[in-house]
Amino acid sequence: MFLTEQFGFFSLSALSAWGFLMAFFFNVFVYSLDVKRRTTLLLSSFIMMLSYMAGDYFFTWISSTAATYFDWVLYDLATVSALLTGYYFIKKTTPSFLYLVVGLAVNITLFISLYIDVELNRNSTPWLLWDIYAFGVNFVDYSMIAVLIIDRDIYGLHKLKKSIKSHFRNKKVVNTSNVS
Repeated sequence: MFLTEQFGFFSLSALSAWGFLMAFFFNVFVYSLDVKRRTTLLLSSFIMMLSYMAGDYFFTWISSTAATYFDWVLYDLATVSALLTGYYFIKKTTPSFLYLVVGLAVNITLFISLYIDVELNRNSTPWLLWDIYAFGVNFVDYSMIAVLIIDRDIYGLHKLKKSIKSHFRNKKVVNTSNVS
């Protein structure tokens, strides 16, 4: 829990929410310049900004209890659903879209892991999973913010996706030729 001890979880979550807000404003600017109009970039940044602002600690005053890890799973599932719905209607995406979906899937996995550890197993002793969670969620969030701004394949996810697709496509061709 080094990150939360040094910076406090509130400031890290507020920084993520602020980052998505700035990414959205940047994409509004890019959209107004007619650089990227017919893609999911503006809609994706809006959905991410809305999700992180709504789920941030600034809005916990609405609820009488603190948000749990399971609540964050639900927020991220709703966000992924909204992103996929936007993609369904626009049909054309940018490199950032894959990063958002994969990043949210990683966050969901980390939230579920901590939910099981803390809520279901009633563990209150910090261990390696907690550090992986604290670093992982923040790393993924800041990576998603960066990708929404620079809109590039910074970690090679698209290359990996193409490689996996071509591998399975080639395997399918080999398997069908062996059947005859």
